Amino acid sequence: MSTAPETLGFQAEVRELLNLMIHSLYSHREIFLRELISNASDANDKLRFLALSDPALLGQDPELAIWIENDPKAGTLTIRDNGIGMSREEAISHLGTIAKSGTAEFFKRLTGDQQKDAQLIGQFGVGFYSSFIVADRVEVLTRRADAPPAAAVRWQSTADGQFTVETIERAERGTSVVLHLKEDAKEFADPFRLRALVRRYSDHIAFAVRMRKEGAATLDHEVVNQAQALWTRPRAEISDEEYRDLYRHIAHDGADPLAWSHNRVEGKREYTSLLYLPSRAPFDLWQREAAHGLKLYVRRVFIMDNAEQFLPLYLRFIKGIVDSSDLPLNVSRELLQQDREVEAMRSALTRRALELLARLAGEEPEKYQQFWREFARVLKEGLSEDPGNRERLLPLMRYASTANTGNEESVSLADYVGRMRPEQGRIYYVVAENLEAARESPHLELLRQKGVEVLLMGDRVDEWVMGHVTEFEGKRFKDVSRGELELGGLADQAERARIDEERKENKALLKRFKDALGERVLEVRVSERLRDSPACLVRGEGELSASLRRALSAAGQSLPADKPVLELNVTHPLVRHMDALQDAEAFGELALLLYDQATLTEEGQVANPADFGRRLNKLLVRLVGQASAV
Repeated sequence: MSTAPETLGFQAEVRELLNLMIHSLYSHREIFLRELISNASDANDKLRFLALSDPALLGQDPELAIWIENDPKAGTLTIRDNGIGMSREEAISHLGTIAKSGTAEFFKRLTGDQQKDAQLIGQFGVGFYSSFIVADRVEVLTRRADAPPAAAVRWQSTADGQFTVETIERAERGTSVVLHLKEDAKEFADPFRLRALVRRYSDHIAFAVRMRKEGAATLDHEVVNQAQALWTRPRAEISDEEYRDLYRHIAHDGADPLAWSHNRVEGKREYTSLLYLPSRAPFDLWQREAAHGLKLYVRRVFIMDNAEQFLPLYLRFIKGIVDSSDLPLNVSRELLQQDREVEAMRSALTRRALELLARLAGEEPEKYQQFWREFARVLKEGLSEDPGNRERLLPLMRYASTANTGNEESVSLADYVGRMRPEQGRIYYVVAENLEAARESPHLELLRQKGVEVLLMGDRVDEWVMGHVTEFEGKRFKDVSRGELELGGLADQAERARIDEERKENKALLKRFKDALGERVLEVRVSERLRDSPACLVRGEGELSASLRRALSAAGQSLPADKPVLELNVTHPLVRHMDALQDAEAFGELALLLYDQATLTEEGQVANPADFGRRLNKLLVRLVGQASAV
């Protein structure tokens, strides 16, 4: 028995989205059909999975499919499935709000370019609303598979900021989306146009998409797509466009993937995998707890989305499918975590994903650079989280370098090692707040003078990651901002002798600096790395940088106090001037100012900005007074 329609308001974000759909995306209107067929496929998948434990859900209608009914005279188009269906509460929740947390990010990504904006549909869970690109009224008739016919629901909206929902009687389970087409969208009631769109966008759907036979006056239907799981077909029979279409379906991404890897494993364990490398990062990439993983099938039966057990977290950007012949049909997430077969598959799939990246880096370096710009920080996590694959990951890393102008991260470790000087025994690198700061670091001055290449790192994860990496191809890594420079064969005898002599000659000066700075520094010493700057801070090999200490402190971790070493360029005019100063107070002020300057260069901030400003102003007043006297 039906109930009176209840009128409800859309979520604010939905109203804004509907306005976009209606007024902006005209050039790619046909994407609505792709999205509605994809939703119908998902509904069928969900019912097939639930029917594994409750076969009664399928009742007298066990064959799952999707139907497209067009009525040119009435100007309507209906996409129907016999999948899981929705209850009244689900219809209100799923069709009246955008549940995904990326709604605001969706609008932030909009560019005004219709083609690019159209690609975002589906990626943020807004595929259903693309119906309003072509329809001025949308009607949804739905009944859950486990609900009686009297508990069916009709949902309707004209995209005016409201929708109505009422309980009706409906014999069929599943969902029918009825589009009342706009006058300028009647082309989508043409059966020839619809068939072409199904073959273009949905040929890979594993369920039969049925339409009424052409020219037939009967109600007979025919299948208009291949209706075969693409990954079960031989690779030689699958076109690149078919691979791309499947990616758009499973990833809800309108952009093409950069590359893919399709493999079938036979023997002790049997499974098929199809892994895709996206061309752009999803909005929630940095939310490590966000849903990620592969679509899991068992003997071509869909089991679950986002099966994260098959790839490590640092490969969470990989999209794809794994179809196992060995796992039980009733497998759960808990069982996956304990299954030895899954662990073996995880190891193999991880290697397969890294091989895909290596192939892309070797064969299509420009595409790999695009990947690196999008996913570098996440991939770097693997260096610390997956020591077993570290040797596979290191060749995939890319860095900026003092050998290149600009901040393009395009230098591989193999490139660097190939350019190393014969007498060079270390891979030199520097980590800073950003690449610009790394390139201007005073710690590079001696190495730059010698023409020694240094890798530049400016990501927030670099310091943490490099703490887990020791060498590459037998060459040890060396952070030029920590400890001794370890020049080895790069330092000649004359340089060593000069440094030793400067240390002897400036003992008194070093002591004056240490007395002035007190507990702020561990020691003050003559620097071998400085050439142009008067001073710099140096930390020990195992000590944390100031930025990492701040991050850990913000996370609530208690850290012991650390003291850097202040290194002086004793040949710098400012340091020589200070050595000649007899005024102890003036020396102390300048020493603290020099320390703050080195801290600012190294850490991006000083402990007491007001104190630093006071000293700087005092110095400027003195200089202005001296200039006036002249």
